[in-house]
Amino acid sequence: MPYLPALARILCFFPLVAIACAGAVSADPLITTEISAEAPAMVIGFVGGFVKHDNAVHSTVQLIRHLRKQYAAAVYVEAFENRHRDKAYREIRRRLDRDKDGRLSTEERRNARIVIFGHSWGASETVTLARKLEQDGIPVLLTIQVDSVHKIGQNDKVIPANVGQAVNFYQPDGIIHGRPAIRAADPDRTEIVGNFRFDYKANPIRCEGYPWFDRVLVKAHTQIECDPKVWSQIEGLIYSKLPPETRDTAAR
Repeated sequence: MPYLPALARILCFFPLVAIACAGAVSADPLITTEISAEAPAMVIGFVGGFVKHDNAVHSTVQLIRHLRKQYAAAVYVEAFENRHRDKAYREIRRRLDRDKDGRLSTEERRNARIVIFGHSWGASETVTLARKLEQDGIPVLLTIQVDSVHKIGQNDKVIPANVGQAVNFYQPDGIIHGRPAIRAADPDRTEIVGNFRFDYKANPIRCEGYPWFDRVLVKAHTQIECDPKVWSQIEGLIYSKLPPETRDTAAR
């Protein structure tokens, strides 16, 4: 799949073609927006398209590495390919299971401190993972979507009620562009921080190191993914949800 021709990779974002592409790639939630240094804090990032989880050209991977350096062992920080949502889910449950009995107690679920973010298909998986955690009664502090492109069978528009806050960054141009608005399934439990629009026709961004087909065929979709202004805001949002005393400011 990583070797699909450029055009085929673009077509895979469209509903009917996405089905074929997919075949080629192998209780009430307890809501909280409070920060606890004792709870297991986790930051999960999903890369978009067919990007590898360790491809450091991409901003998702860069931010994950930056956060990992700052928080060391105090916070679990990991990037996942968007097709590996189940792997991320299993890892979250494993880390929440503090007594290693194979089950999550009410306290273990309530103490979860989870932030999930992603770009493109990774943004769709962000919401889908949060919804899966909702089924287990596991709260999510924050979800962040960057130019979200929904996958077949997924709903990246409605944020599940176990999410404390949700943010959406998008741009409206090109054959692949992000969802312009998200909404809360339960506005009393989830705050939509905002749907923030970026215009790269008026303010183009140069994306060094990205493949030519990303820079040419999905130009604006790529530009929001490499825009330092967007990712600086994302970084700040994530910091606001992590225990400040565990952060190594010398690593900045």
